[in-house]
Amino acid sequence: MKSLKIYLVTIVFSLSFVACAAPPRPPKPPKPPRHAAKPMPPGQAKKIYGTKSAKPFAPGQNK
Repeated sequence: MKSLKIYLVTIVFSLSFVACAAPPRPPKPPKPPRHAAKPMPPGQAKKIYGTKSAKPFAPGQNK
């Protein structure tokens, strides 16, 4: 009789514990980047392409 009570208490406890479980949360969407991608500066483009002047890479600089 004592073991039957222990089994019943165990079953009731486990059922009450399982009933309190929350459903899984949906995944969060990815965060947008903090800063927008900026175009490469003319001087850096000049170094990469190996030219002597940065003028072709700076469209707003007309002299």
